[in-house]
Amino acid sequence: MSRVTLVTGGMGGLGEAICIKMANMGYAVATTYSPGNTKAEAWLTEMKEKGYNFRAYPCDVADYDAALECVSQIVKDMGPIDVLVNNAGITRDMTFKKMDKLNWDLVMQTNLDSVFNMTKPVCDGMVERGWGRIINISSVNGQKGAFGQTNYSAAKAGMHGFSKALAYEVARKGVTVNTISPGYIGTKMVTAIAPEVLETKILPQIPMGRLGKPEEVAGLVAYLASEEAAFLTGANIAINGGQHMQ
Repeated sequence: MSRVTLVTGGMGGLGEAICIKMANMGYAVATTYSPGNTKAEAWLTEMKEKGYNFRAYPCDVADYDAALECVSQIVKDMGPIDVLVNNAGITRDMTFKKMDKLNWDLVMQTNLDSVFNMTKPVCDGMVERGWGRIINISSVNGQKGAFGQTNYSAAKAGMHGFSKALAYEVARKGVTVNTISPGYIGTKMVTAIAPEVLETKILPQIPMGRLGKPEEVAGLVAYLASEEAAFLTGANIAINGGQHMQ
């Protein structure tokens, strides 16, 4: 029986690449999408035409009760969740001077509270079964900060603090908890940036001189989910083309 992977925010961009990679590795894949997303069925159909029989569940990952209900339904439909990829996230960029409480809360709830909400209902089961992988998708801006992103940078940095603390608690139980911090990845959102901004502001920051590929991050997720990564926990792995080195 295939192990089950849940990827939050898996439709499009990085999440889609992770879903595809995990399916190619033999995992059964479920993903969440925002309630009211009218493109969900079309995405599932497109994926099915490519040979991927994903299951998708509407879930407001910022809502704890919604997360519990979603996980319960996935377990009922597919079996226990073995790999959780906390990928869902949003941005609400503005300087701190202009930032209001609403836009602070929206980012913290979706990007950080969601990690608790989705991890809580799956972690105990992983511990009981003696195997599990929790992989949190953070950001280079959680490591170095970014102008206009106090909310986003704080949430993404908080994800790794969570990863380290939980990694301590479950290390002897066969469960690993790690963070991945991508830099600028060539998703539709990033490639939609004006070419002159990409060429003059973003690419010069990256020693490799290019955007990352979603498939490159997905490959790292697949490694962290593998048996070979069993001795790797509490780590924050940068994948940013050299933009920020530690």
